[in-house]
Amino acid sequence: MKIIMLGAPGAGKGTQAKMIADKYNIPHISTGDIFRANIKEGTELGKKAKTYMDNGELVPDDLVVDLVVDRVGKEDAVNGYVLDGFPRTIPQAEALDAALAALNDKVDYAIDIDVPDENIVNRMSGRRACVSCGGTYHIVNIPPKKEGICDVCGGKLILRDDDKPETVQKRLSVYHEQTQPLIDYYTEKNILKAVDGTCSMEEVFKAITDILG
Repeated sequence: MKIIMLGAPGAGKGTQAKMIADKYNIPHISTGDIFRANIKEGTELGKKAKTYMDNGELVPDDLVVDLVVDRVGKEDAVNGYVLDGFPRTIPQAEALDAALAALNDKVDYAIDIDVPDENIVNRMSGRRACVSCGGTYHIVNIPPKKEGICDVCGGKLILRDDDKPETVQKRLSVYHEQTQPLIDYYTEKNILKAVDGTCSMEEVFKAITDILG
């Protein structure tokens, strides 16, 4: 069962990817984790990626695909995997498909967690983070016992720049421009499954497991 997770930043795809990985006993693979692991282990691919990252440049698609294909070829991914945060663009999707086809493999499902932009802005702008211990809260969903104060360490809670409405809007614009075409790409391949991401976490997960079986 090879799964790709799609959805805007803040749609909850990372959370759902972890839950899928746990339920079906397959690895949750994010490109960030792959980069970190390869750089830490000092692999050839890791060294190449580090050169770009140290220069503040984006890692080229072909190198990212090589890293992903190398990761999905590991023993723990023999029964499948959940890819989170990749592919983000059509060239990446095409390169991934070509690399998997060469291994006689293919993606089974692309799951799109669909949440309107307005909901995402409200969701993200309600997040709060503790400046001292990094604990995270949400003023509606996970409020602290005392407003503006961390339950754990008593530190001050702030709205991170990343979660400010204007920043979220910018990220959503980039997402729609780059990643929206992937929805069409996987629809044409007949593997796209959309779920309503405005429901509760449990309801979204049930919708996904109903699709995966």
